Amino acid sequence: MRRSADATGELVRALRTSLPAMAGLVPLTVVLVLLLIALPWLPSAVKPLRALANAERRRAGRVLGREIPEPYRPSRGDGLDEARRLLRSPATWRDAAWMAVHGLTGLQAALIAVAVWPAIPFTLSLPLWWWAAPEGSQSAFVTLDSWPKALTLPFLQGAMDLLILLWLVPRLVRWQARLAEVLLGPTRRTSLTERVEELTETRAEALEAHGAELRRIERDLHDGTQAQLVAAALRLGLADRRFDGDPDAARTLFLEARDGIEEALTQLRTVIRGIYPPILSDRGLAGALRALAAGQPIPVEMHVEDGRAPAAVEAAAYFVVAEALTNIAKHSGARQGRVTVRREPARLTISVRDDGKGGADPDRGSGLAGIRRRVAALDGTTRIDSPDGRGTTLEVDLPCGS
Repeated sequence: MRRSADATGELVRALRTSLPAMAGLVPLTVVLVLLLIALPWLPSAVKPLRALANAERRRAGRVLGREIPEPYRPSRGDGLDEARRLLRSPATWRDAAWMAVHGLTGLQAALIAVAVWPAIPFTLSLPLWWWAAPEGSQSAFVTLDSWPKALTLPFLQGAMDLLILLWLVPRLVRWQARLAEVLLGPTRRTSLTERVEELTETRAEALEAHGAELRRIERDLHDGTQAQLVAAALRLGLADRRFDGDPDAARTLFLEARDGIEEALTQLRTVIRGIYPPILSDRGLAGALRALAAGQPIPVEMHVEDGRAPAAVEAAAYFVVAEALTNIAKHSGARQGRVTVRREPARLTISVRDDGKGGADPDRGSGLAGIRRRVAALDGTTRIDSPDGRGTTLEVDLPCGS
């Protein structure tokens, strides 16, 4: 009985999602019918549906004893591109299917569970007073109009009601939870589809970032190193012409050419560091990050586990920390920072924290957006927590071989 009572309570609690789901069927139908016209407003229309689905995931997860993960990808705004992406997403249509099924069945399941409790004592008490009720007003399977029926049929109906209470009601709870898991949880096909889309976007972003990096290198070489080398060649040519007639002027040109070549080498080293910092090869990631922290204008506490990772992962980690520390120094107003790098068999985890003013928004600056693109190119993940007035925490996971 305790199990049935708990099941009844759970079905009643399910009304918190089934009643809004039922109420939302009409506007959902209107949106689907007018989809072409309402497409720009689809992201806004989906938000309450997903909030309701998330509430059901939490409730069903408590019943099943396991979490039902969300199959959604991060939102990219409220424009037409996001609306089209939502329209193509299987998760959107599965949420709508769950809303229809749960809205139509949730209320009935709760009514059955609640009604069967008073029905049992009422039915079992019929033999005591059926004869005093108006004729034909009481029934147990059939109308009670004789003592043989009154002494047998109510007990049969009470047994059936008890069976419903003890067997059906707990299974209704499990059925509701399983329905939520099947329709609201990520299926293998959905996960693979979302993964393919994510990798497609990541590849496009990686190619865009790679193209931008090549253009930057070309610009730096053309405007910096090449210009210095051309100027040095001109000075050497002039010095050669003046060497016999004016050795002092030639010597000055030689010295200027030497300075230009040294400056070109310095700029070339800067370009090389942008591609792959040589310090990573010399000192490893731990030594490179400690040297990076030592050059910051604020104290940076550094905790880096020793061990090497693939070169591409170390370069990305160095870029992430360098960009994050630059953002801290320029924008956060922090008094100190903290960098933690943990090496695990299958991944490298980076955490950069500061005690600044917070409020960092990756959509409003190129620094954090660049970090996300660089990390996504290696199939990594980026999390940013930056509440106003409480500093910023940047966490990055980079997959790598053991």
